Formats: sequence, C-alpha cells, structure tokens
Amino acid sequence: MKLLPEPVAPEGRGEKMDTLGRLLTAECRELCFAIYSLDLSRPWIIIIPKIMKRPPVIVVQLIHIQGPLKGEIQDFTEAQISIGRQTSCLLRFPPDLTNISRQHADIVREGNQFKLIDRSANGTFVNGKQVQEAVLKDGDVLEFSKGGPKVSFLTQIKEESYVPPPPKEAAAAKEPPPPARKETPTSRPEPPRAAPLKPTFSDAAGPPPRSEPPEEKPVVQSVRAPLIIQFGPTLRSFKQLPVTMGKSPKSDFKLDRPSILDQHAQIFFAQNQYWVKDLTGQRLVLVNGQPAGPQAPLRGNDELSLTPRGPVFRFLGEGRLAEVAAPSSEEPAEAPATKRESPQRPVPEPKASEGLFSKVKKLFEP
Repeated sequence: MKLLPEPVAPEGRGEKMDTLGRLLTAECRELCFAIYSLDLSRPWIIIIPKIMKRPPVIVVQLIHIQGPLKGEIQDFTEAQISIGRQTSCLLRFPPDLTNISRQHADIVREGNQFKLIDRSANGTFVNGKQVQEAVLKDGDVLEFSKGGPKVSFLTQIKEESYVPPPPKEAAAAKEPPPPARKETPTSRPEPPRAAPLKPTFSDAAGPPPRSEPPEEKPVVQSVRAPLIIQFGPTLRSFKQLPVTMGKSPKSDFKLDRPSILDQHAQIFFAQNQYWVKDLTGQRLVLVNGQPAGPQAPLRGNDELSLTPRGPVFRFLGEGRLAEVAAPSSEEPAEAPATKRESPQRPVPEPKASEGLFSKVKKLFEP
C-alpha cells in the first residue's frame, strides 16, 4: 500500500496502471489524496478528500475624510473595488466631480493583501505620493487626483465559521416537551397545609445583606495595543495605550475645539476590550447618547461623543475611531402656541371736533 499524489506504474505494468491512473484526474489529485494497492491481481483504491480551509473574509473599510462624501464609512467585501464616476463603480463619486475619471482606480485583492491600481488621467496618491500601483496597509490615506477626495483605508478580517449543533442537542431541541400529568381528584379532602414559617427580623437589624461578588473595575495601565484615530484630514496611529484626548499640547491626540477641555477623555485597553474614560468630571462624554460615567466599554459601531454637540467618533472595532457627522446644533425652543388673531383693519383716528369759529370760517372761504 502506498500514499502518493498520483499513481506510478511499476516496470512492465504501464498499461494496467494507466487504467488506474485515469481515476485520478488533475482536479481529483488537487482536492484528494489517493491510497491504492500495487498488487494488480487485487487492485483497490481509496480516495480521501483534502481538508480545504476557506480563505478569510476581509472587509475593506473606506472612511471619507475629504470630498463630497466626507464623514461616510463604506464597507466592501468584493475582490475588486472599482472607483470613479461611472455608474458601475462600487465607490461612485458625483458625476459633476470632473477631476475624478470615470474609471479612476481599482483596489484589487491578492491573497490577504490589497493593491491599488491607478487608471486615471489626474493621478492617484497614497500618503501624498503619486503611484501607479501600490500595496495598501491599514491607515493609508488615498487621494484621488491632487486636492480631490481623500479616504482612509482600513481592513477587518472576519472568519466564516459555522459549527452545527450536536445531533443529541438538535434532537432534544426538536423533541416536544412531555405532556403534563393530570391529577385525579381524591375522595378525601386534604387537610389544610400550614403556611411555611418565614424568618422574622427585627426592624432595626433588617434582613442580612447578600454576599455578591463585587464587579471588577478595569484598571488603566500601560498596555501595548493598536489605536487609529481619524479626525478630519488627520490620521494618527498609536501602538501604546492609554491615549489622552484634549486641547492641551501635552495630550496625546490634540483636539482644538472650544468645547474640548485640556484633558477631556482617555482611551485605554483592559479586560480584553477597549474603554473610554471621562476626564471632564462633568459627564460630557457620551456613548450611544448616554453618559459614559467614569468609564465605559467600547463595542463595534458604538458612537463616542466627546460633548453633546460633538465631535462624534464611531468605534469600528480593533482599536479604530473614525469621525462621523456631528449632530446638528440645538434649535431654539419653539414659543408656546398662541391663538391666531384675525387681522384687524386699521381704525381711523377720530378727528378733533370742530369748534364754532372754524365752522363760521368755512362759510366765508371761496
């Protein structure tokens, strides 16, 4: 017995082994192993399929940081992402954006990498450098024509794994519950049962407190973890956490906004997830519209607002924060509804009563 990728005929037995070899086509040898016998008096063959692992699903996220689509985040899972003004492009810009070609560029997947291919007349830039082809990495800023739209390139790997339930559990799930037993009425009446005695406590002492394990609060420590923050045209990447955000020049990520304090918020990593800590002491930091309190965990697609009026970031998972459109400023409260009064006609002012002297004067006027 032998385990070979394809049958090899012994000397003088090529014709018989050729019949056996026809069973192993090129496609079969690529997907299967073949175990066969060299004893041609009793030939046999066993086909064993190879375990083929599916390639991971990689989601490409393009965050628009400049241009007509600024603030939008687009996800793509296609192997080729076409970019341009043509209606067939996956990333389509408005038709009146003439500095963008109809077919401006393509992002093509090659294995687990992505390559940018320029097909335009006005050029495509990666991190400010014009390229014809370039292998992209997370955090790269793509600019379509000089001064044109800019996007930040990010990827996220998602494994497709589905484990079917065990047959016993599946059968148990499908099996209907047993019918309830019907009690037959008894001829003798049952004596009344005494109510169970409840423990009594004095009013002063009260019931004993329950012993519940206290919740573990995350501790801010220096941890090596990735963090990418996109704010307007600014894109910063960090490899060490925590990262402090604020107006002060000493902040790790400076935000020059009137509503931002010198030390405003802190992003840290603990208990195998990312957290935000409110440093304002005024409950200004919100997560999904709710105050973060002293600190709150960040989960995928959570919206992080540093103040009720922004700036607003979306947490994309794996330590990535991207700015999104800030909420509109608060509109002034409407005045309470009042009764509509019908327009009144102007009332002519009463003329002063004419005296006797003026009446006599008019008689003698021509």
